[in-house]
Amino acid sequence: MDPTDLKILLALIRDPRIQIGDLSESVGVARNTAQSRVRRLIRAGVLRPGGREVDLEAVGYDVVAFVTIEVTHRELDGVIAALRLIPQVLEVHEISGRGDVWCRVVATDTHNLQASLRQVLRIKGVIRTETVLALHTHIPYRTEPLISGLTKATAG
Repeated sequence: MDPTDLKILLALIRDPRIQIGDLSESVGVARNTAQSRVRRLIRAGVLRPGGREVDLEAVGYDVVAFVTIEVTHRELDGVIAALRLIPQVLEVHEISGRGDVWCRVVATDTHNLQASLRQVLRIKGVIRTETVLALHTHIPYRTEPLISGLTKATAG
């Protein structure tokens, strides 16, 4: 992965429906270069089928953690705003049950994860956190079965 590959990934994340000509122009490479690099990223598994979703493990973020955060309720909006500024925080959900907020966090290693968790703990309004590491992903995030079911239901 070189800086051009990373620029291509970033452009695809920002605009998943970007045309190859616009992609090549935004990255500053020839159209054929952009197209061949996208194909190579797909073959290498960095881009998932369809060419728009990045496999974070393939670019070095191979630690996945789920963090439950207990929050002072009057500080909830501020906590969520602060979490948005931490790049390793991929998702934030307000939850019921134990804890108030649930986050999916990625890191390059456990030291990087610890640094991210320390950032979370420094946020005003965070009371405590509980972190669970993902050991293996058996079913990645998916929507195809839902849409497939809807298609079958509307056809019948």
